Amino acid sequence: MILTVSAALFAVLSFAGGAAGQESSAAPSPSQSVSQGPPPDQASAPAPPQTASKPASLAQAAPLVDAFDLLRKIRKKELTPQEEAEANDPSRPMYAFAPVIGYKPSSGVQLGAAGNVALFLGNPETTHISSAVASLTFSSKKQTSGTVRFGLLARDDHWKLDGDNRFQWTSQDTFGLGTETAPADEVNVAFDYFRIYETAYVELVRGLFGGIGFHYSAHAGVGPGKDAEAAWGESPYVTYSQTHGFPLESQTSAGASANLMVDTRNSSINADRGWYGSVNYRAFFDGFLGGDSSWQQFVLDARTYKTISSDGRHKLAFWLFGDIVVGGVAPYLDLPATGMDTYGRTGRGYAEGRFRGERLLYGEVEYRGTLMRNGLLGMVAFLNTATLANSQSSERLFDHFASGGGAGLRLLINKRSKTNLCLDFGWGEHGSRGVYLAVQEAF
Repeated sequence: MILTVSAALFAVLSFAGGAAGQESSAAPSPSQSVSQGPPPDQASAPAPPQTASKPASLAQAAPLVDAFDLLRKIRKKELTPQEEAEANDPSRPMYAFAPVIGYKPSSGVQLGAAGNVALFLGNPETTHISSAVASLTFSSKKQTSGTVRFGLLARDDHWKLDGDNRFQWTSQDTFGLGTETAPADEVNVAFDYFRIYETAYVELVRGLFGGIGFHYSAHAGVGPGKDAEAAWGESPYVTYSQTHGFPLESQTSAGASANLMVDTRNSSINADRGWYGSVNYRAFFDGFLGGDSSWQQFVLDARTYKTISSDGRHKLAFWLFGDIVVGGVAPYLDLPATGMDTYGRTGRGYAEGRFRGERLLYGEVEYRGTLMRNGLLGMVAFLNTATLANSQSSERLFDHFASGGGAGLRLLINKRSKTNLCLDFGWGEHGSRGVYLAVQEAF
């Protein structure tokens, strides 16, 4: 049954992607807003950006209300006309902050804070919004994680800089390679993780950007985690590393990338329509900045969004993601894995790194709707599936699937950038589950 549902989901994603491409070429979208996924790049002279992109019918029916509007109303401290004008000034930064209180299978109970800052680095008429997302969390499993991710667009969108930076003192359960690994195979691995991924883009033609990137990923202090000492010698990490000649205590990958990106979404954080696509080819080199092997990686990311009601309150979002080692041998913890994409959003319902292999293909469909006409509260329901390859067992893509699903609530915390506080509940196979609290949509 799961295999049938998973195959059907991939078919729907492929169909939706093709349809999105046709639609976007006929009706180019206007601006985009703050991005949780990779921020958008469009033409150097697009339609005037909007600070809160939404269908006109919805805007006329009920102006958007966010959590700060509600707080001011409760405190009976409404903005004066001058304060309202200043708050809507597109040259002013837009802020969204929220506590992180949740549970993930890979980390246990989490406490911390996350926030987003968005601003224009040029004329808002010709320049799209830049954004930076940062978080600092502590967990009941003695994990500390600090992340800084950003997408900066220069004046008139002539160039763009993306960053994915992580500094983590953490641990992760490992289960071996492939999709058909069992929960009983779990061995916890403790490590310190430092990741610096920076990519610079320039506009090639209208709506198309090309760029080069620098990528550094280092796992240090690797060793057995909680209750893992007895099984460490036979763990998937140790077995794989010894087979391919990697050191056990630390493993590093460093290299460069070539990238292409196109985006027609009307809002990258909460899109009603449009298409996003990117392809990245990354080459890592043995000996470069301590790199332990030479290997190559291909990453594909495609997303599309469909409004399914006339008032714009109900829509569907589709996501197809591929991460494939196309040459050489990657260090174990750098292999493609669920939950290890840029924003850690793949595989909701499973622990981070639950499924790992030389090739990964992932698909997700999500329903998004507002519970209130003013947009203050909303909800989502999602279904995802992943398939991975394992050359050691001759498992290929599409031989097996790992599927999950769930639902969540949304609270609008910045109506200008359409930023939501997201609370999701996910379930997977074999009793896997998770609770996720984050700023901005999953994709």
